[in-house]
Amino acid sequence: MKFTEEHEWLRAEGDLVVVGITEHAAEQLGDVVYVELPEVGARVAKGDEIVVIESVKAASDILAPLDGEIVEVNAALAEEPGKVNEDPMGAAWFFRMRPVDPAQMDEYLDEAAYKALVG
Repeated sequence: MKFTEEHEWLRAEGDLVVVGITEHAAEQLGDVVYVELPEVGARVAKGDEIVVIESVKAASDILAPLDGEIVEVNAALAEEPGKVNEDPMGAAWFFRMRPVDPAQMDEYLDEAAYKALVG
């Protein structure tokens, strides 16, 4: 897995990359009440705002970590946004994407570096 400084995680699965938010991010957000996911088939550029998360504390945007195409979204989150708080690193993934350049993942933090970032 790789991690962004914006508290997203990325996991390679074959030629796809699964993206979600970290436990740290879920804790900071508080109880998640709404998740707006991108459209399947959307082409995104690294840094694009593609997911909106609303919690009892705040609203946050998730940025595309890579250039690529959204190939699947976790539709269960629309029905049960609280899953983000229950299992942010597992069942509450946001989307799967097919990256244009998988080597972009190399820019991100490994687990040890991410743990050092969040202290």
